[in-house]
Amino acid sequence: MALETALDATSALQAAQQTVEIEAAGLNAMRGALDGELGVRFEAAISAILDAQAKGGRIIVTGMGKSGHIGRKIAASLASTGALSHFVHPAEASHGDLGMVGTNDVVLALSWSGEAPELADIIAYTRRFAVPLIAITSGPKSALGSAADIAIVLPKMAEACPNGLAPTTSTTMQLAMGDCITVALLSLRKFTAQDFRQFHPGGKLGSRLLKVRDLMQVGDAMPLVGEATPLSRAIVEMSSKRYGMTGVVDAEGQLTGILTDGDLRRAFAEGFVDRAVSEIMTRAPRVTTPDTLASQLLADMNARSITGIFAVENTRPVGVIHLHEILRAGVA
Repeated sequence: MALETALDATSALQAAQQTVEIEAAGLNAMRGALDGELGVRFEAAISAILDAQAKGGRIIVTGMGKSGHIGRKIAASLASTGALSHFVHPAEASHGDLGMVGTNDVVLALSWSGEAPELADIIAYTRRFAVPLIAITSGPKSALGSAADIAIVLPKMAEACPNGLAPTTSTTMQLAMGDCITVALLSLRKFTAQDFRQFHPGGKLGSRLLKVRDLMQVGDAMPLVGEATPLSRAIVEMSSKRYGMTGVVDAEGQLTGILTDGDLRRAFAEGFVDRAVSEIMTRAPRVTTPDTLASQLLADMNARSITGIFAVENTRPVGVIHLHEILRAGVA
């Protein structure tokens, strides 16, 4: 059914297109403002947050209504990137949760108008105990904007809602500013993908950040024989460990080759002779390292049609991993 809006949209698609255009205009205005006063205030806010973190403080995010929903996401993003943070509902703050705000913390309060009455108690608390207060608002002279130590004032832009009532452009801009704060903090702290994995051990994201050392088999689980081992014994090692191969090591324990099913087929084609594995093994085999990302190794193994590979350190095998073990971990 066609949507009738004050923006003269004649179809659902046109309404969607206009919504994106209006919200994009808000983001573009914010980008331009960052070159001026908004940028100055943003840097001051980041400095205040870093000062609080240096004292062991947390980022306390708060907001009411739709701004509160955005605040929850911002708090979650900050926490997931290593910045100690949590959301405090302003109404709950008035009934005991103010005790969750410490004097070393910094409060990040969201209100587009800056006049949400529910924020009054938490604002008063920050003023009483000298807790730094950062506001994200479009009202610099509002109750929140006036009380804040640092007011990140976003440009006032039209909502995509045809009645100008439902928070749309405003919440998009607030969310984008939260992302700006999150990314700025993780960039300054040199937060890496491996740091990220510490807070995202589960799900697809966690599996993508697994390393070979997290999945490889070690110790007696590795199929290994010496260079002088007879072929018959090497076959027993291969079949018992179920990797379709065995590594071959020299007297110092260095990996000098591997014996694969392909090597066996070629040896049998010439007529079976129970000779030393060093005579038929594949020398200088492809290897990996324990710190290689499993997703990276999977791509390389697929490209080279490899099903099993050894992880080495200083040319010595420290683990072995099969393609199926990577896939079972959800890496793809």
